[in-house]
Amino acid sequence: MSAEDQIRRQVLRAIALNRTPGYHFPGNFIDLSFDRVDSANTRLSYETDPQDPGDIGSLAVLADFALGTAIRADLDPATRLATVSMTLELAAAPRAGIVRAASRCHGFVGEGYGGIGRSRVSIEDGGGEIGYGSGAFMVLKPPPEVTLHPVPHRKRGDAEPPVLAERDLAPDELRILRHADDALERAAKTGQPFIRHFWGFLPEAAPGGASCVMPNGPHVGNRVGYVQGGILLGLAAATATAALPETWMLSAIAAAFISPGEGSTLKAEAKAVHRGQRVSVIRTEVTRSDGRRVLEVMSTHTATLK
Repeated sequence: MSAEDQIRRQVLRAIALNRTPGYHFPGNFIDLSFDRVDSANTRLSYETDPQDPGDIGSLAVLADFALGTAIRADLDPATRLATVSMTLELAAAPRAGIVRAASRCHGFVGEGYGGIGRSRVSIEDGGGEIGYGSGAFMVLKPPPEVTLHPVPHRKRGDAEPPVLAERDLAPDELRILRHADDALERAAKTGQPFIRHFWGFLPEAAPGGASCVMPNGPHVGNRVGYVQGGILLGLAAATATAALPETWMLSAIAAAFISPGEGSTLKAEAKAVHRGQRVSVIRTEVTRSDGRRVLEVMSTHTATLK
């Protein structure tokens, strides 16, 4: 089976898994495994993309969902959480293989709807710890006319979903597959990894910064239809990284989530705040197609030693 066929099969598998309500396509696509769920000891993992092990989108989805799952562990399993803020400190990009996140809840500020839960996470790959972070999540009511279901805690090795054919797909599902086909075609032409085209993380450098326009759609949506929080953070991180030469590495990122990721596209614009010999600081803003601000991010980058 060719690499392209394997990717299409992965997409169709994720679509089939996504038919179980309560979760979202990005998590099903990277096959996020809920290895343990407990407010004091939650553990999630995924296997890196062989073409792009350091994909920041998948890593950010893992971190975001590990942080949120630890908070949701002692709540109703269908509880809606919205990411308020999130930080990551990274010592290295993930290497090929399984990447694991261990998280725990650190209590709440306030109670009921509007209450904010706090959590921490550590991340490791086969070589040991590669980062850690924290997050704050607000408990919200479901949007009007949206019924929320418990998040299915699927583990690696669970029974496989039914195999879907294109003729079995609903319009939104077919839209995901067509987007994947387009991403495969563009990846073949450019030589870049498929996952960057699939997420839409294709920033362009500009004097003093970088920008990226990411198409929105069900392939990046959460269970209420907004862009998933980890995908938003990944978009900002990828754009900030593009504002510097490849000899620089993302070492820390702090994000404030301001409004839902909606609209046909989201645009990230990164500007250098400080450019030193060893440390640089980038400010990145993500906005919707109507101009409304979605995310404010500050990131620190370190020059790799030669």
